[in-house]
Amino acid sequence: MFLSKMSHGALAASKGLRIMIVGCGKVGCTLVEQLSKEGHDITVIDSNATIIQNVTNTYDIMGMVGNGASYSVQIEAGIAETDLFIAVTGSDELNLLCCTVAKQVADCPAIARVRTPDYSKESAYLREKLGLAMIINPELETALEACRILLLPSALEVGSFAHGQAELVKFKIPEGHKLDGMSLMELNQNIESNLLVCVVEREGNVTIPSGQFTLQQGDLITFVSTPKIAKSFLSKIGFNIRQVKSAMIVGGGRAAFYLADQLLKNGINVRIIERDKQRCEELSILLPKAIIINGDGSDEELLREEGIDSVEAFIPLTGIDEENIILTLFARQFSDAKVITKINRIGFKSVIGKLDLGSTLFPKYITSEAIIAYVRAMSNTIGRNNIRTLYNLVDRKAEAIEFEIEEESAVTGVPLMDLSLKSSLLVTCINRGGKIIIPSGTDEIRVGDTVIVVTAHTGFNDILDILA
Repeated sequence: MFLSKMSHGALAASKGLRIMIVGCGKVGCTLVEQLSKEGHDITVIDSNATIIQNVTNTYDIMGMVGNGASYSVQIEAGIAETDLFIAVTGSDELNLLCCTVAKQVADCPAIARVRTPDYSKESAYLREKLGLAMIINPELETALEACRILLLPSALEVGSFAHGQAELVKFKIPEGHKLDGMSLMELNQNIESNLLVCVVEREGNVTIPSGQFTLQQGDLITFVSTPKIAKSFLSKIGFNIRQVKSAMIVGGGRAAFYLADQLLKNGINVRIIERDKQRCEELSILLPKAIIINGDGSDEELLREEGIDSVEAFIPLTGIDEENIILTLFARQFSDAKVITKINRIGFKSVIGKLDLGSTLFPKYITSEAIIAYVRAMSNTIGRNNIRTLYNLVDRKAEAIEFEIEEESAVTGVPLMDLSLKSSLLVTCINRGGKIIIPSGTDEIRVGDTVIVVTAHTGFNDILDILA
């Protein structure tokens, strides 16, 4: 069954890329929402007719009910005219098969979501042999982001740029802190000059601040710097910068395995509580240095017995959002541990944002950001300045984008102070041959640099988009 909803909006979208998405789960629907907003012509395939009906009724897209790995289904859905193929069903094998068929029929770039650890270890091999543009693993990416936070526990979020040489760090100004009432100019003069505060969140409002901006207690501050300077700055203003030494994880799924593996590699002791005995036995083989406990992680008595009051990090990674949230709130009440909460659904994000959940991770956003960065780079018809990394900030009210500068343009060789830049935008960092520069007005962008831009505008495809 082929469903079509072609309105004026869809006709306008046809100016963008033609993108086919197989799988309309959480990630698939997030991609549809974002990519349709950015002006792309979307076709979705899913075996569930109700889901296809709901998605096509919500967005100006076309939908088809069927098996996305079927040659005839892909042909009928228009694979021959497709610019990009994305497979994000719940099955790794189906995603890989879908991409293989699409590559044979249309030879368009293909992206597969692959979550199984065995496949993830072979992702480079699979990508090369199957000719895929990208293999994305939501659980692994979530684990890597959680690990970065636990290595710098004062931070609420830590994003990585320039192959880890630059970081985007978010923290909250506590009540009575010395930053309360301090302008950013004073901060740079008195505390740390080699970082740039690029976003301030205050009572739901987002500001891309100037040097005259005055900080207040309760503000959520995001800055860009090198990892070393980030630690130094947080230490100077009285925050704990020591990485955690012990972590308790509730739930033994893929995300728990990936996170435990990363933490153990960083010398952090790990305890995993998992209900399923067979899974506990598997984890004990996969993670011989971790302590695996077979039990109900929502049992208050068990959590106390296993030392929740003394553990330095607590991460609930069950498959149920409500359970993760309750466990986090319990840990906040009975422990001083750094807490990280994984949330899959975002229907009540405004309510969730008011809860004291510590750092929150949304795997489907992490996945969609990586794919959208690739789409933005494909959409770039202005030049060859590719997007390398993309982070959505503050509930998608701002973006941090890393551009790779591959050719001369109107923004190269000109002091930043002389460029006519859009409002609500900062050039926050320049990576020049491995040297991280927090730029002043006299610095300039050069060919070969990678440049991090933070902006309240959305949809940038090229570095030239920063110009007014």
